Amino acid sequence: MQNILLPVFYLPPISWFSEFLNDENEIIFEQFENFPKQTYRNRCNIYGANGRLSLIIPINHNGVRVYKDVEMSYRENWQHLHWKSIKTAYQSSPYFEYYEDKLVKMFETKEKFLLDFNLKSLEIIQQILKSQKAYSLNTEYIKNPEVLNFREKFSAKNESEYEMEEYYQTFSDKLGFIKDLSIIDLLCNKGPESATYIKNVKK
Repeated sequence: MQNILLPVFYLPPISWFSEFLNDENEIIFEQFENFPKQTYRNRCNIYGANGRLSLIIPINHNGVRVYKDVEMSYRENWQHLHWKSIKTAYQSSPYFEYYEDKLVKMFETKEKFLLDFNLKSLEIIQQILKSQKAYSLNTEYIKNPEVLNFREKFSAKNESEYEMEEYYQTFSDKLGFIKDLSIIDLLCNKGPESATYIKNVKK
């Protein structure tokens, strides 16, 4: 077993799940880092009718820097907008209707903190994946941790370094395969095969 320090993301990309669900990885979540902007911590990428679509959770800019204390902003109804975007993108995918009732629950309660929202969403995704992967939260920020540090491993801006097989996506006939999107994309298109697919992701 190896200890891995993972960031906590919003509906994380498939590559993140390949590390999280790896049986050889003991997962520790980072909650004390300074909140970095423009990362998957408050955004996810789905496959919309025009290609890659980023869904971004707005943050309260109240001077708070520590991730666990970062609050989400509800000045606009982003939950409604995100769910509408997900539904529009995936309602014609093979498995959306199977998971719709579970997925919509993520957007029905108003959490105060981003970290809590992300962890509750992860709980729902784990239920869909039939996974009971355990994790712990770190207790302090360590700049150079002794464990494997994956805090900056997944970039929302650069091409994913992980290798994954192409699978059918709702709009791939028109726009081609887009790899390493949010776990939502995989679940809606691959359904029960998603867990096996994640195991086969290479880096």
